[in-house]
Amino acid sequence: MGARSHRSVTAVAAVGLASGLALAGCSSSTSKPSANSSTSSAATSAAGSATGSSSAGGGTGSAPALPDLSGKTIQVLAEWSGQEQQDFQKVIDAFTAKTHAKVAYQGAGDQTPTVLRSKLAGGGAPDVALLAQPGAIAQFAKAGQIKPLASNVIAAIDANYDPGWKKLGTVNGQVYSIMFKAANKSTFWYNTAQFQQAGVTPPKSWTDFLKDCQTLSDAGITPVSVGGADGWTLTDWFENVYLSQAGPDNYDKLAHHQIPWTDPTVIQALTTLKQLFGNDQFLAGGKSGALQTSFNDSVTQTFKNPAKAAMVYEGDFSGSVITSTTSAKLGTDAKFFPFPAAGATTNFVDGGGDAALATNANPATMAFIQFLASPEAAEAWAAAGGFVSPNKNVPMTAYPDDTTRAEAQMLVGAGDAFRFDMSDQAPVGFGGTKGAGEWKDLQSFLSSGDVNGTAAQLEKDAAKETWQ
Repeated sequence: MGARSHRSVTAVAAVGLASGLALAGCSSSTSKPSANSSTSSAATSAAGSATGSSSAGGGTGSAPALPDLSGKTIQVLAEWSGQEQQDFQKVIDAFTAKTHAKVAYQGAGDQTPTVLRSKLAGGGAPDVALLAQPGAIAQFAKAGQIKPLASNVIAAIDANYDPGWKKLGTVNGQVYSIMFKAANKSTFWYNTAQFQQAGVTPPKSWTDFLKDCQTLSDAGITPVSVGGADGWTLTDWFENVYLSQAGPDNYDKLAHHQIPWTDPTVIQALTTLKQLFGNDQFLAGGKSGALQTSFNDSVTQTFKNPAKAAMVYEGDFSGSVITSTTSAKLGTDAKFFPFPAAGATTNFVDGGGDAALATNANPATMAFIQFLASPEAAEAWAAAGGFVSPNKNVPMTAYPDDTTRAEAQMLVGAGDAFRFDMSDQAPVGFGGTKGAGEWKDLQSFLSSGDVNGTAAQLEKDAAKETWQ
């Protein structure tokens, strides 16, 4: 997906994170929504809704056995402020009630990686930090600035998470972090009235998706709205197609530039995307219109009256755009389905989230992260909304509405086929800069449809960067 920016949806602020650790600001009209911007409104998934389900993964997790930490204070650094900070305080309060420890929280917003780096270098580092950038965490681990998680934390991870989440926090064979709060970026939103008018249902495969596009077009309804003016949206399209077609292992290789962007798997994914991007009748405003449409506008124009398209792809944060810029009701007028499978991997999620790490091996530090890895910690926030956990033992009933339940079910159900946003793992010069690298190359691809030329340019731009 795009560069490391956070909360650029509608009224939510946005900043772009440069490289794994350095930051550069960018405007809300051009930066990518956070991996953590999750919809808290009540919408419902049309496909595989978890409505009424009692658990996301069995609900079998037990509360962790934690020590009495009376007299101890734990310093925690994360990006959350405002309502999210208030909701995280519920998690802190639950930990304090169990351990009697005091927890001092500092919110650093999009500057969190930079603040952590400064504190690690100059003293006064927090005991625990939560970061949304796996590349930054890997850099800290390789530099010896953070500590591997203790055996009690790893035991909690093994009990409550599928192995892929543990792998995501592993550097050189040791586990350094675990995801506490996650986001689902494989949600495809649709206008229910437009679907009903054309007589189509949410597709499960890319082939069915193209058939639905043709049916909608034949009915005089433009099928898809694309926010191509924001290049990061096009990276998200690519990542979902690529993950389904090439599979998780190749996704990991491409994310770290261990295979070239001229690889046959990339050619296949671009060829697949061209089936949509190359058909002006399928795109609101055609290719030129898509390239002039921002992310926010791509969502708004799908659900305003009259609608300019029947569906729009983007992550769970799209729901907040729908509710804040249109009169459409989530769960009634606006629903979502999982991104249509373009290949053999059919149950997948591309996403992101906030992972907890430790700067020291103190028992109190490890106890707090152990608690974060428990269903109890996730439930403390889940009830407030705006939160999805990758913890498979968080009961579905912990979530406040059908949309969040459906998002959580998709996330947990993906298991080892969850992958962290590819371009968020890339060097910022390639995966996160407006008018450069992958953003620019995929915008050019949307315009030209040149598969081989785009692959060659992507590889040329990727070769300029230093990869983790």
